[in-house]
Amino acid sequence: MKFAVWPSELDARLSRKYGRTVPKNVAVDAPKLSEVEDAVLILGMKVIEKDHSKLNPRLSGLDEELRTYGFLRVESPYGKGKSLKMIAEKIRELRSRAKSKKGKAKRKRR
Repeated sequence: MKFAVWPSELDARLSRKYGRTVPKNVAVDAPKLSEVEDAVLILGMKVIEKDHSKLNPRLSGLDEELRTYGFLRVESPYGKGKSLKMIAEKIRELRSRAKSKKGKAKRKRR
């Protein structure tokens, strides 16, 4: 199944009116396109197309700080809804790993 993934669909700062499609408890704060791409690849989905300059049309009326540019066209064995939830959970997991690594590195230096 092929579909477009916009970072705004995973953004906890946005309401559903402005394009968030996953539940608020699953959504991530300000996901970057690179984080979305990393999560997609780790989950074994295939990135078909990537464009950093596109803006989700639903975001055109929002403040610049809430806009996230770019999208990925993805091929996944799952439906879009399930795939987006998996991607959001993976981003959350990757962020928590990065935080724990930073904390360990600071402790070692002392």
